[in-house]
Amino acid sequence: MADSAPTRPVRRHCQCQGDGAPARAREEVRHLVDEAGAAGRPVPVEVRDAALLVASELVTNAVKYASGPCGFALGWSADGLDIDVTDSSPAPPRRRPADPAGATGGYGWPLVRRLSSQVDVRPTPEGGKTVHARIPGSG
Repeated sequence: MADSAPTRPVRRHCQCQGDGAPARAREEVRHLVDEAGAAGRPVPVEVRDAALLVASELVTNAVKYASGPCGFALGWSADGLDIDVTDSSPAPPRRRPADPAGATGGYGWPLVRRLSSQVDVRPTPEGGKTVHARIPGSG
């Protein structure tokens, strides 16, 4: 008889800091994908790829524009993959003009919004913010 209880999300979290923070976030995404697959709840490759980009962009911005470490959390459930990045800055992300030469960026925030079905910015009690992005489960 099949178990009809809802399946709990697969979750991971860490603190990220410094130049290696985006790589650490991508490593956590890869670990979550491996754990979900081992639990019989595979993450579609297109969701994994989107999560790697979104995690890298959000953590890069947190490290670049806020002081101190950032919190990174993600969770996979049947309807999508949630990414939360918390930092000490109250300033919300903003769109900047893109640099065609690629020297100063400006592509990250539009990329996050394009790959995510939902993006929210919430203040934290400590005076910072959490950026939440949801990548739909169907890719």
